[in-house]
Amino acid sequence: MSTRAPGLDPDRRTAAAEETVAGLAASTGRWLGLHAGRLDSASGRAELPVTPRVKALLQLALLCRCWLKAAPDDIPARPVLAVVERAWRRPEMPRLLAHTPGSARPFGLIWAALAPAGTVPEARREMLDRLSAEGYLLPRRKSPYLHLGTRFYAELAGVEHELASYEELWACSLLARADDMTAAELDVCQVTDTVFYLSDYGFRGTGLDAEARERALGVLERLADHCVREGAWEYGAKLLLAQHCLGSDPLRTPSGTAVLGMLVEARSPDGSIPGKTAQRRAPASAAPQEYFRWAYQSTLVTALTTLLLTNSRRTRPTPTLASPTARRTR
Repeated sequence: MSTRAPGLDPDRRTAAAEETVAGLAASTGRWLGLHAGRLDSASGRAELPVTPRVKALLQLALLCRCWLKAAPDDIPARPVLAVVERAWRRPEMPRLLAHTPGSARPFGLIWAALAPAGTVPEARREMLDRLSAEGYLLPRRKSPYLHLGTRFYAELAGVEHELASYEELWACSLLARADDMTAAELDVCQVTDTVFYLSDYGFRGTGLDAEARERALGVLERLADHCVREGAWEYGAKLLLAQHCLGSDPLRTPSGTAVLGMLVEARSPDGSIPGKTAQRRAPASAAPQEYFRWAYQSTLVTALTTLLLTNSRRTRPTPTLASPTARRTR
């Protein structure tokens, strides 16, 4: 599967791919603007399970943060941001974050880090103070993956912490030791999130040297090829963004163009991606609320990827920098 058109030179193929990415960004962003409000609607609050609904709102807030950072004047972002602002102001939100004990502290930190400006300053401060008092911002026995995510969101929240440096956490990551592992053995979310956290979703360099970067790109390309073979739409979109965040141009790589072609083929007429994979897609008989549950996450991930690819191509971060600041705030 490929988006390459016979007879076109590489620059024209890339221009065609850029148009395709922009079209995906527009259609998925529009679908989210029309439907994301279900997460904070009366029916959504009544029908959707608490923890998955809260997680979906946190994902929506991350999309808003990246969208507005990349394109602050983009009008289609406004209805999506309105959903996030309304949900964050709900007084019951801190209680809902703690609904599942195992995710209460990670969710609380992400909620505080992604709070839209001026929405919940007091509740946000109380949440961060409580997490600090409970020792959540210390390394303790966190896995390398949880430790890295905690550091990323702690820095985003501007809270003091005693977490390890990015350099140390990279060395412990799954991606750093994935060379001899097969695609089936790798966790795509761990691999891609590692790149997202190191690079702040492409808004800064990763700090990896040239050799580490090339090795990581090789792993991403192997995984992307595997996802195309398996029809894994959501994972393919994550890997496309991860390639970009490592300073590669995925629209010029065979694996990147194959993933892009797969997403275009998967897209529904309404602009959504109708499920995580070709095998796990919404049934044709799905009612609107059921279809939303099938399509939401894969559409959001595709929107995040294509919006950042479209807007960030104007100003790329330097792909290889000195190691990220290892300062531990005190």
